[in-house]
Amino acid sequence: MQKTSKQFDDVIKSCRNLFSNKLSDYGASFRVLRTSSLTDQIFIKVKSLRNFQTTAVSKVGESEEENFMAIVNYSIIGLIQLEKGFADDFKQDRNEILELYDKFAHEAKELMLRKNHDYGEAWREMRISSITDLIYQKVLRTKQIEDNAGATLVSEGVDANYFDMLNYAVFCLIKFSEEKEVFKPTII
Repeated sequence: MQKTSKQFDDVIKSCRNLFSNKLSDYGASFRVLRTSSLTDQIFIKVKSLRNFQTTAVSKVGESEEENFMAIVNYSIIGLIQLEKGFADDFKQDRNEILELYDKFAHEAKELMLRKNHDYGEAWREMRISSITDLIYQKVLRTKQIEDNAGATLVSEGVDANYFDMLNYAVFCLIKFSEEKEVFKPTII
């Protein structure tokens, strides 16, 4: 599990770097989005992934890795919005936003470590397409909970689903990084 912990940190570092750069470019423009809009953004990304995994064609040119990174970041943004609520403007303190990003990334890692202990890192034996389907299922569940005004009878809430989608996307990014390590072409 130490290997997974380090790999998780490496993936989050890349995702955070992208998030930080976009925060510089756009400010905290996401602050005007309601969580249902963020859920729909994740829905768009996972639909794109499923389409690419089925057809092997991307006419927009976004890679699977880029889409999974977007799912990580949209999930963390969703968690930020759940905590802070949405705003009518996006004048936010950059440091506060990055601290919240780090807080939720840390909480996601702690959850991942607990679940990996209990499930024996079963995700390592899964196909990326299967993990994508799990993200799709989670996003559809989240949409249903949101349509029910957040009410659940026996299920976890929206936040738990964001954490799961985030961690599933990290697993896929880890799997992609491992594939790149395995494939090391030699120059003849």
